[in-house]
Amino acid sequence: MVPNKIVAHYQDGRILKGYTVDFLPTKINFHLTPADAPQQSKPLEVWVAQLKALFFVKSLAGGPQPHQRRQEFEPGKPVVGRKVRVAFKDGEILVGTTQGYDASRPGFFIFPADTGSNNERIFVVRGATQQVSFI
Repeated sequence: MVPNKIVAHYQDGRILKGYTVDFLPTKINFHLTPADAPQQSKPLEVWVAQLKALFFVKSLAGGPQPHQRRQEFEPGKPVVGRKVRVAFKDGEILVGTTQGYDASRPGFFIFPADTGSNNERIFVVRGATQQVSFI
């Protein structure tokens, strides 16, 4: 199984970068092997309820220079899914599309509107949001 490159943003502000092979949106926890961990080290257990969001990224190093995130869709480019705006309790805003939002679930995936982003998809933890609205 190919590990996913992830950046886990906690509600308390902590950030962990690494790899996972067992994240499922329906599970309450998963394991993360930190990017800087020595070979054969034991993965950390991560509890989804403590997270703000889980970013599935192209690169753990990010881009070569700071990226100014765009919060709008490219004009004329078709989108798949419903356009959504997520406002987190800490004030951060994410804009993207979703195909599986259900307010009764603990979280949902969005695909960022910004195609130049390092993020491939983001699992948003519902408990960390202030408002989720379709746009």
